Amino acid sequence: MAPSGSRSIKKGCQRVLYWIPVLFIALIVAWSYYAYVLQLCIESIEDTGEKVIYLLVYHVIFIMFVWAYWQTIFTRPMNPLKEFHLSYSDKELLEREDRGESQQEILRRIAKDLPIYTRTNSGAIRFCDRCQLLKPDRCHHCSVCDKCILKMDHHCPWVNNCVGFSNYKFFMLFLAYSLLYCLFITATDLQYFIKFWTNSLPDTQAKFHILFLFFSASMFSVSLASLFIYHCWLVCKNRSTLEAVRSPVFRHGIDKNGFSLGCSKNFRQVFGDELKYWPIPVFSGLGDGCSFPTCLVNLDPEQPSSPRGSNPASKGAAEGRQFPSKPLRESQSRLLTSTPSWTESDSATDKDRKGASNLGMTIENEA
Repeated sequence: MAPSGSRSIKKGCQRVLYWIPVLFIALIVAWSYYAYVLQLCIESIEDTGEKVIYLLVYHVIFIMFVWAYWQTIFTRPMNPLKEFHLSYSDKELLEREDRGESQQEILRRIAKDLPIYTRTNSGAIRFCDRCQLLKPDRCHHCSVCDKCILKMDHHCPWVNNCVGFSNYKFFMLFLAYSLLYCLFITATDLQYFIKFWTNSLPDTQAKFHILFLFFSASMFSVSLASLFIYHCWLVCKNRSTLEAVRSPVFRHGIDKNGFSLGCSKNFRQVFGDELKYWPIPVFSGLGDGCSFPTCLVNLDPEQPSSPRGSNPASKGAAEGRQFPSKPLRESQSRLLTSTPSWTESDSATDKDRKGASNLGMTIENEA
């Protein structure tokens, strides 16, 4: 084993290297600002009205783009609540057991009080050896961050951060505003790009900035458009990138649409109920990231009927988390605390017919 000093130096070097893609993006954006504002708008555009309009629209898009990018980078990913971590006695009990089945019995006993519905491919409880915790639904361990991340989508090198529950909305807005940024530059730079090839521009250094600005903006537009469309599809299906690659496994088996509640509700899970917050890079999503409503008809009978669980300690811990920064209003949390309205009448009829009570109301899949 390498000395601790060598490991710390290695980790320090890795941290520096991880920032290189972010620095590259920052340099590209800084150059594009110089090329568009100074070389194109101020130096090349002669019409004052056109110049003012271009600069105003450009700076609005630029501010929103940088703001969303900043939020995506510096918003810390959320980790599972302490209720999902093993207690000291449970750790000792788990370490004393050598057989996998005995360990699973211990984990199943602990998981009975937690809102966990997903399993491994073999049907076992999802457990993280590194973090010593039972993984909440949609939670995965990031090998780069060396932490379990709630609703992990992927680790993005271009933001040097895990994209998950706490910053997925910011990541979507970053893609949207960066695409809009590139499309706006491409559209407004096009006529001057044409003038470059017809030798209608003065022979200054601005002509080369205009040329490369058009090429870079148009190429980035293509890649960003494909990525943005893909993530829009994921939001509408209520899937993460990891879930699109490997569908979640429930007690009854694999179900790629297990968390989908329909396009509208899927969208509001990420962006929230209030329209005014949708285009702004502030957290407005629903829930605590540890539990999610499902569209499953046959829920796991061993788990709590409510996705939020009934543990008061868990509820108190969830309310004390940093995200969301303001208390959830009833309209924001209803996807996790109550049954959607479109199944209430059907479920009520079914309860009267079967005479069942407190078994949880099921959600029909709209997707």
